[in-house]
Amino acid sequence: MEFVRRAVIDVGTNSIKLLVADVSGREVRPVHEESRQTRLGRGFYETHRLQPETIAHTAAAVWEFGEIAREKNSNSIRVIATSAARDAVNPVDLTAAIEHASGLKTEIISGAREAEWAFQGVATDAELAQQPLLLLDVGGGSTEFILGHGRKKSFAHSFPLGTVRLLEKFPQDDPPARGGFIRCRDWLKNFLHHEVRPQLEPALKKEAGQIQLVGTGGTTSILARIEKKLDRFDREKIEETVLTLERVVAHRKNLWRLPLAERKEVPGLPKLRADVILTGVLIYEAVMAEFGFSELRISTRGLRFAAVMD
Repeated sequence: MEFVRRAVIDVGTNSIKLLVADVSGREVRPVHEESRQTRLGRGFYETHRLQPETIAHTAAAVWEFGEIAREKNSNSIRVIATSAARDAVNPVDLTAAIEHASGLKTEIISGAREAEWAFQGVATDAELAQQPLLLLDVGGGSTEFILGHGRKKSFAHSFPLGTVRLLEKFPQDDPPARGGFIRCRDWLKNFLHHEVRPQLEPALKKEAGQIQLVGTGGTTSILARIEKKLDRFDREKIEETVLTLERVVAHRKNLWRLPLAERKEVPGLPKLRADVILTGVLIYEAVMAEFGFSELRISTRGLRFAAVMD
């Protein structure tokens, strides 16, 4: 079996992620993974205009990751951009800055493509591909809901719901106040019930067998790290983690009572994620409650795994 080394740089609303992997068919062997938080979506959602400062930080991070990918002898380097870039009124400012800094062209992918790739990437885990699953990919600006079994999907949709988007909509005091929490929670419950449920519920009812809820993306990996007090990324330990609704609620209660400085000291929680973890954990709790899921499985695969195979 011949492997080809490829790299994907994922330009998200909250962070930039690099995957360098050896690829053969549907087998992906990660060689190097890294993340930088550039918060491309900061100050974005009132005007839908990407800001010069966040564009510059993002372009610099892409250049740095491009250099790392070349040092790792990648045969190809692909740059993809998601929610903030596709919703922006000035996406060319971003793509031009990235190309000027690194010489790399950027593909701005649709929400449908993002959902498709998230599912394909998670399905590279043979165990998860054996059962019906609802995949939840929570990003900074959007959340993809994908329902399927094996490689066959029965539902896929990207919703304008994300950790950065929600935090900008409901800025929190430090420490978070009860009133701010209630406003954010109630808006989220209403969104899930009136926007997501009417589209997702018919597909859930048609799916035969027990459906497993699986989360992919930064929030779930961080919750697993907090649960197991992991000071670094460990794919095997993260993916063997199963969080009950009770544990998700317990983490939410603890995180929402702490001031930012104390959240930064929580074992397993990267300091730069200590603000958006509030909305991230709340999204998962709300989805589990709305749709009656008692457990959450975690996948570290997803969008980049599929993009590097494509």
